Amino acid sequence: MIEVKTETWVPDKQVSFSHRLARISGLQWLLLIIPLAYILILMFFSMIDFFKLSFFNADGFTLKYIKSFFSTPVYLKVLWLTLKIALLVTVFSLVIAYPLAYSLVITKSELWKKIIFSAVLIPFWISLLVRTFAWTILLRKNGVINIILMKLGIIDQPLELIYNTTGVVIAMTHILLPYMVLSLYSVMAGIDQRLLQAAQGMGARPWKAFLQVFFPLSVPGLLSGSLLVFVMGIGYFITPALLGGPDTIMISMLIESNINTTLNWHLASVLALVLFVATILLLLIALLITGKNPVLKELE
Repeated sequence: MIEVKTETWVPDKQVSFSHRLARISGLQWLLLIIPLAYILILMFFSMIDFFKLSFFNADGFTLKYIKSFFSTPVYLKVLWLTLKIALLVTVFSLVIAYPLAYSLVITKSELWKKIIFSAVLIPFWISLLVRTFAWTILLRKNGVINIILMKLGIIDQPLELIYNTTGVVIAMTHILLPYMVLSLYSVMAGIDQRLLQAAQGMGARPWKAFLQVFFPLSVPGLLSGSLLVFVMGIGYFITPALLGGPDTIMISMLIESNINTTLNWHLASVLALVLFVATILLLLIALLITGKNPVLKELE
């Protein structure tokens, strides 16, 4: 009589963060600490200057510059516009990047993977200034996009796609899209596809298995990519400066103007401090969301 052994597949339990830290060797710690210390030291002295210029003048401690920022409607409008543009860019990047990253994970054709990866990574090899200038050519009234839309009969007259919020959002989405794709792909590639097969084997439809199994596991990539794109978006300068108009002024442009034109370093420091505080708040919100997500807790 032949004995048949059957094995039940059980997904490997994720290694905790503390265990992964314990596995790091001394040399790896050294290679990690040296650049980290360099960054933190520079950041520390920069923050000291921010606080000194924001809260001190020749007469000592003052809240004049902070009050000036929050009591001036123009500055608050610029802050709101900056956050709105960064949020729009983040949403559009996520909508485009998620299916793109997912297709990279599920496709079995190495050729298609190379093509998609090349399309994602090639923009990194081109100067940001060159990419932004290329969008000015594409989006202008007699640009390629308007010409194609008019020849197809979709529009009767050229659209205003440049020197406004629309042009800035389109160009920034294209420029920041690779960061979102790579953040999502790095997480999606680590998700065991057998989990989806197991869910479908238990009767779940493909779309339900995706929503209840794959998507929750991809949330860390979604959060990290969104946070990265948003933080980079609120500090962008070249793209809004070239593609934006008089009604599309972001905080980075206001900082540059106060440093190089009006020489108001105190207000420039307050604006930079506002961006820093906004970034910290976003990190705290992301940590709060992560802490409340049961799937993410399980992965820790």
